[in-house]
Amino acid sequence: MSGAIQHYAWGSTTAIPEILGTEATSEPQAEYWLGAHSSAPSTVDGRPLDELIAQQPTIVGNASVQAFGPCLPYLLKVLAANRPLSLQAHPTREQAEEGFALENSLGIALDDPKRTYKDAWPKPELMLALTPFDALCGFRDSLLTAELFERVGIPALDQMVAPLRMRGGSAGLMEVFLDALGQTDERRDLVNETVARCLPHSDEQGDFGEFCRTAVMLDEFYPGDSSILAALMMNRFTMQPGEGVFLPAGNMHAYLKGTGIEIMANSDNVLRGGLTPKHIDVDALVSVVDFDAAPVELVRAVQEAPGLSRYPTPAPEFALWQLDLADGIEVRLPAVDLGRTLLVVEGSLTGSDGTTLTKGQAAFLEAGEDVTVTGTATAFLAAPGV
Repeated sequence: MSGAIQHYAWGSTTAIPEILGTEATSEPQAEYWLGAHSSAPSTVDGRPLDELIAQQPTIVGNASVQAFGPCLPYLLKVLAANRPLSLQAHPTREQAEEGFALENSLGIALDDPKRTYKDAWPKPELMLALTPFDALCGFRDSLLTAELFERVGIPALDQMVAPLRMRGGSAGLMEVFLDALGQTDERRDLVNETVARCLPHSDEQGDFGEFCRTAVMLDEFYPGDSSILAALMMNRFTMQPGEGVFLPAGNMHAYLKGTGIEIMANSDNVLRGGLTPKHIDVDALVSVVDFDAAPVELVRAVQEAPGLSRYPTPAPEFALWQLDLADGIEVRLPAVDLGRTLLVVEGSLTGSDGTTLTKGQAAFLEAGEDVTVTGTATAFLAAPGV
């Protein structure tokens, strides 16, 4: 099974080639897609996976076909960020279906820069760190956020965040967040002054030091962008290898730096909310984003058998396991009745069918293929979550 490289500008030039065992170039490689999304399907023995599934839907499993139709409901990726991605959120299934149908009825082309919905699917996702991985996710408590902004010591900034104290809760967070998206000269001047005030504190420990480091770092890549102020309302955290975060519909987030395994519903729907020159549909954003403040809850693997652990999520579209193989360990691959994707990121493994996969190689296992693997390797197995 061979995937598709996505050369987005924020990608690393070395991380994905290191995993795949290919030669690095000066061109960024941001994502490696393993799946059947129509915009970049993987190939299996030289044939596009989406075509194979269309011809024989049962290879993804009867339970998956009954739940999602004749398609692969998940998309597995290697993601390598060398700079911050845009602030973004994803819709529910109902929102995606309605938005996709509406934009189709309006005649907005799928490749139109102002197109918001590229398909009719939701996009819940799980990001799992392979390296230390920095991200923004969800909103910090409104009162704590107000205190952090007020410590910067700029009266105009205090005025901007006043609704965090006056209205509080999700209403205050939404008002200030949307206000921060306005790209005016006044707002850009306020960002520049905020970053200048934060710079002397960016080496400090604690919440304010992290707040200031985030401001300075984002300004390096998006100088003077007023949505930096919106990003400063969000939880910043670092995942260590083996830790993950689940992002449901409506969760505002941005990956900042690191390499990881990402699995999601088979969708490319992104509603951007800042840190981007691309189109921001404010009305669509308000209808999708969850402005309730909440701390970040990390997802950790639960061991199911020696050498086999699962990362639990509520998403029905996908499931993800990690294999840690060593001498004497045999693992029977789970979800035998479903179509699965197996990716090796370290070492090599050999299946009971005689197939050997080494670092960077992947295979698609059709529903009904019962395979036991051995070797010395770290690998990930994706399947529908039904």
